[in-house]
Order: sequence, then C-alpha cells, then structure tokens
Amino acid sequence: MSLLATIVKPLVYFSLPFFALKTLADANPVARYYVRIGLYLSTLGVCSLWGVICSIGMGLAGRRFDVFYVVARSFYHLASRVVGIRLVVEGEEYLETRPSVLVGNHQSMLDILYLGRIFPHRASIMAKKELQWSPLLGQFMTLAGAVFVDRGNNARAVRSLTAAGEIMKERHSSLWLFPEGTRSMRPYPDMLPFKKGAFHTAIQAQVPIVPVVCENYWRLYRQGVFESGTLKVKGTRLHARLTAPIVLPPVPTTGLIAADAGALAIRVHDMMVEALREISAPPPPGMEPKSAEPAVTTSPLPTVASPTPAPAEPTPKEPEQLRADSRASTNTSENSVSSSPVLSHSKMEGSEYGTETEEDDGMVLVGRPSQGR
Repeated sequence: MSLLATIVKPLVYFSLPFFALKTLADANPVARYYVRIGLYLSTLGVCSLWGVICSIGMGLAGRRFDVFYVVARSFYHLASRVVGIRLVVEGEEYLETRPSVLVGNHQSMLDILYLGRIFPHRASIMAKKELQWSPLLGQFMTLAGAVFVDRGNNARAVRSLTAAGEIMKERHSSLWLFPEGTRSMRPYPDMLPFKKGAFHTAIQAQVPIVPVVCENYWRLYRQGVFESGTLKVKGTRLHARLTAPIVLPPVPTTGLIAADAGALAIRVHDMMVEALREISAPPPPGMEPKSAEPAVTTSPLPTVASPTPAPAEPTPKEPEQLRADSRASTNTSENSVSSSPVLSHSKMEGSEYGTETEEDDGMVLVGRPSQGR
C-alpha cells in the first residue's frame, strides 16, 4: 500500500493544476481564452525544440526535406488535443502536386494549426534572412531546407525568389508563402490584396500554384475569445473547434512571363475569396462590412481567350489602407500575452514579396498569437 501511495501521490499533485485550469476555463470565457492561449504557446515551444532534434536526425538519415512535414504534423496532433481543435481538409490530394508554390489565407497565429494539418511532404517555407541566425530557430530552419530572402535589398530579394524557383525544381519540392503579407482577421470573410512574390516565383520556375483556404474563424477566435462550436463546412455538419481548410485545384503557370504576375495574383485572389465566402459562416448581425468593397476585375492572362474590361483605377493608397485596417484589427492584444525567448522572434514586416509576416518568422511552429477585435 505504501508503494502504491508513493506512486499515486505525485501523480495526483501533478494533475491538480491541470484540473484547476480546466475547471476555471469551463466556468469563465476570459479564463478559457488565456488558458487555451497558454497551452497553445507551450505546445509551440515544445515543438520548436522537437524541430531542432528532427532536423539533425532526419538530415543524417537523408530525409532533410521532410522535416517540416514531420514537425508540422507533430504540432497539429499535439495542439489539437491540448486545445481541443480539429480540422477536416477538402481537396487534400492537391497538396501532393510537386513542385508547386503553396499559398494560403492569413488570419492570425492560429493559422499555424491549419499549416500543421495540411503541410505536405517535401515542402519548405520562405522566410526573411535574419531568422537564419536566430538561436535554435535558425538552425532548425536551415537544416530543414528553408529558403531565406534578404528583404532589405530589392535586387537581392528578386535573386532569392529566382533561386527559390530553381531550388524547387532541383529538389522536386514545394514552397509555402502567405501572399497577403500580413494578417487579415475580420468578422466577415475577405482577404487583402496579394503581393506578387509567390507568383513571380511560380512563373519563373513554371510550376503550378496550389491555393489553400481556411474558413473565417473570427466568431471562434479573436481577442478574449477562444471557443468551441459546431460548424457547417460545405453542407456537412462537423463537430469541431475550428474550421475546415480546403485545397483548390492547382493553377498552371506554363507559358506565363514575369509581366503576368500581377494578373495571376488577382486571378488566384479572386478564386480564394470566392472559396472563402462559400465555406465560411455569415458574419454576426451588425458585423457586415460598412460598404461593399468593389470587386476586383481579373486582368487577362495570355491563356485567356477573351479580354476583360480594364479595372477602374483604385483610389491612392487603397491597398495600404486595407492592410493598415487589418493590422489594427489583429494587433490590439499583441502585448497582452507574453512568450518565451524562442517564441519572441516574430515581428510583422511587409514587403512587396509577401514573405515577412509573423507566421513566416516563426515558420510552422514558432510565434505569438494575435487576435482581432
């Protein structure tokens, strides 16, 4: 009996804080938000260390370019249980299109979870060059085959994008980017205008673009809110605590040239916004956009037979204003949650190439959550 007590007592004492946190989270929405954020950050920290270990071990085993896949899946399986989140993917077969440029919509740090769920084999992420020298994170990314971009020099950035295309073809691998370039959390489903970096890379390498769309989850996750619920995704009732990302069919770039990057970005943006609105729940009453945003007219690509009318010229600085509004909606509680040194590298800095976002800084596994109002 004394031996049993010696074993059981420490387990009971160790589990008490977890039961207390769960009870508190169940009783109070604000407490639930902070408890789940704390668990989410803790999972990110654990998986960051796991990423370094995997990078070394898998590099020695000759599987360097599957490191992100293994670490991302590890994070998803752990985090989905810790914070009670489940995702169901539609069109997952398109993720195995290689080589390709993968692009996804960017709402908040919770996007890391859907990246963990969908990140394919033999894929990497583009990130700013400064992260290459970050302790632990830089080593993990370098060993895993990340592509680094020098954002401080436009000519070097262009060369990096060109090199990324060559690397993709050489490795027969894929590359992930967030083309919005910054977070865009809103009560209603929409996306910011795309930057051209991902599309220049795809055209230069003549590889397809694979769009990934995650449903708008503002009603479940924002400042002070981290809830569960039953969501409807394309007519199917799913008991989930987040949304279901869908993967659209690849968009070919064969025959396109650099001058077509802008038109291609608009075309893919329109496809993704249409899918986002289709799979997302309607916004709560009173949360609709104050005025309907003008539809973006798709510029004709060489592969399109009939031309479309030229779009009306936007008012000056319209995209910049959209980005500023989005940043204001997602950064209101940035300082309300502290993180460990490993998790504090992330700062949001945009460029026309769409590679310097907080999630890009942290790759799939490192960062700090931000929430919209």
